[in-house]
Amino acid sequence: MAAELQTFLLAMTPLGELRLSLPLALTVYNLDWQVAFLISIIGNLVPVILILLFLGPLSKFLAANFKVFQRFFTWLFERTRRKHDSKIKKYGYLSLVLFIAIPLPVTGGWTGSLIAFLFDIPFKKAFPLIASGVILAGVIVSLLTQAGIAIEKYFGWQVLAGIFLLIGFYWLFYKLLRNKKL
Repeated sequence: MAAELQTFLLAMTPLGELRLSLPLALTVYNLDWQVAFLISIIGNLVPVILILLFLGPLSKFLAANFKVFQRFFTWLFERTRRKHDSKIKKYGYLSLVLFIAIPLPVTGGWTGSLIAFLFDIPFKKAFPLIASGVILAGVIVSLLTQAGIAIEKYFGWQVLAGIFLLIGFYWLFYKLLRNKKL
């Protein structure tokens, strides 16, 4: 299978998205960064369009035909809105863009689409917001990947591994301090 097609398909996956496809395209497949960036963005946005267009009608169909789904969707909507409505009101739609742009697991276009669905953000508003977040995430992931490639090239993989260990220790120390366990 061609590297471009593999990159595109990886970008469509819910767990990988462009956070996986872009580094793989740049490091393993050795694609040009512009090509890898464009293919990853497009691949990441394909499921977003499908989710935004079809999740609403699918949930209405399931709720209308199956009582268990009706109870589930009612519970899910009420619970989610109750817990997160204040954040949406405080930061507005910018919160959706920033949530998607952060290159962490479970913060990509798939989750952003589900958030847009849960908060009844119409397609015409949701898609540009999600696309902006995906593009920002792509820029961040590209820069981090290129930095990692440069560090490995000029200083060796040991220095790159050391940097990752330092970041991991810093994150762990931060979490422990935040939870007042230290």
